Amino acid sequence: MIKSGIDQEALVKQFSEASAKQGEALRKAVAEATLKALQGRELTLANIRKVLKTVTEAASAGAAQNPLPAVDVEGLLAKAFDGMDAALLQTVEANRKALSQFADQGVSAGDKQMKSALANLEKMEDMFFDTVTKASKGAGQPMAGPWDQVLSAMKEKGTATGAQATMTVEQLVGQTKTALRDGRAISMKATQALMDSYTALVSGVLIGMSEGLQGGTKAAPASAKTSKK
Repeated sequence: MIKSGIDQEALVKQFSEASAKQGEALRKAVAEATLKALQGRELTLANIRKVLKTVTEAASAGAAQNPLPAVDVEGLLAKAFDGMDAALLQTVEANRKALSQFADQGVSAGDKQMKSALANLEKMEDMFFDTVTKASKGAGQPMAGPWDQVLSAMKEKGTATGAQATMTVEQLVGQTKTALRDGRAISMKATQALMDSYTALVSGVLIGMSEGLQGGTKAAPASAKTSKK
């Protein structure tokens, strides 16, 4: 079954047959499947939610069929979360590259569309947790316990996606201020024309980030818990 551009049956099978030692292979499989699905659609928060929901459901269904004890299943689910985090990290980078181009051309951080784009980046981690939490609730027992443990641990340390999103927003705000000081402010009409192409540009940038599909999707650990905006 293909849903949201993801072969759910393949993921379910991988999780149902995985041993505790195969967690890293699962993380890579989830990262690649998630990233490939994200590359196949417009990068709106709604579309990202759909992909994360589908992956969470597939991981839950497969883990529920796995004969491993609960503590090991929890480890598999943690790898599923890490894999999604690695893929989302790529989307943050794609947003950074696209918005950086606009900032360099003089689009202000106070512009309505730029402000909305930055706000969506700030929401990325919260959206991630919210989506996985809701999707995991639908998995029912016996997955509720393991997922609760995984999500609790991840919220405590924060995600690589959240840490990078926070840094990206700060960097872009500073970049727009520098552009304005240098006299690179552009007209409202020009800003509108640029920002209208934003989502398409981000999607194109993500497609071009092929290293994610070649095993380069491992997320750097978050150095600290991401602050909530």
